[in-house]
Amino acid sequence: MKLVFRRHAVERMFERGLSVDDVASVLRDGRIIEDYPMDFPYRSALWLGLVGSKPLHVVAADNPAVDERIIITVYEPDPSQWESDWATRRKP
Repeated sequence: MKLVFRRHAVERMFERGLSVDDVASVLRDGRIIEDYPMDFPYRSALWLGLVGSKPLHVVAADNPAVDERIIITVYEPDPSQWESDWATRRKP
């Protein structure tokens, strides 16, 4: 599957010192922690993976018609918003 990076994702990766390989490893070795089936134009999901010892979240949408995964954003989860497993959102 071909990875396609939206401008927003590239800007966030640059700001955070993250590489294409970092994102690819999350998508290869990580897991989906939230699914967004109503997103348009393509269903998307939030992935969690580790880059070294750092947790990383990647939001991506799949376009199966052309076999591509569109990377929407990439970020390190904020401990004030996520439980220590980095997969569970904290309750407000």
